[in-house]
Amino acid sequence: MNFVSLNELREKPSGTIRITATEYATSAILLPKLAKLLRSYPDIKVEIINDYGLTDIVAQRFDAGVRDGEQIAKDMIAVRIAPDTRMAVVAAPFYFRSRPEPKKPQDLVEHNCINLRLPTHGGLYAWEFEKGSRELKVRVDGQLYFNTTTQMLHAGLAGLGLAYLPEGLVQPHINKGRLKRVLADWCPPYPGYHLYYPSRRQPSAAFALLVETLRRG
Repeated sequence: MNFVSLNELREKPSGTIRITATEYATSAILLPKLAKLLRSYPDIKVEIINDYGLTDIVAQRFDAGVRDGEQIAKDMIAVRIAPDTRMAVVAAPFYFRSRPEPKKPQDLVEHNCINLRLPTHGGLYAWEFEKGSRELKVRVDGQLYFNTTTQMLHAGLAGLGLAYLPEGLVQPHINKGRLKRVLADWCPPYPGYHLYYPSRRQPSAAFALLVETLRRG
């Protein structure tokens, strides 16, 4: 018979880790990377809350957050968990049958755009573009407003307007001809997703294991 010492039981990683992340980061990065960890360590629990705001993880009692590298406060420890990425402006091909494709961001005023409602002060996300030394933020207009990227994607696939979404989310649909990309030359790469947490945090064994899992992935 094999006996387990008390020290081994105490050192076994366990506990609940709370993370705030965007919906896309959760499905594309966190779940695939955490799958093996959770199967191997049944005493580790992870609670993921999807949020598009800049959540104060200390005040809201989260252990960590996941955002792109440009959104992380300087007083946080940031660990890269994904490569640089891009945004993409897309629509169903038949959307363009009755209107011309936009050639520059200013042309978006003539289009039905699908908006993302942010939780912070109820604001709408401004689409961000950059080309050479030019940087633009465009407040688009349209008939539909959502608070998740999945809903925006479905609306775009249905031909209900232009959507501004993570490249990784729309690329499979572009490859199969279900979506057409425009303004690609105005969407340069930006720092990919990072896990961030307070520098003064004393990590538990479970949290340290999670960080290493996401970092190496």
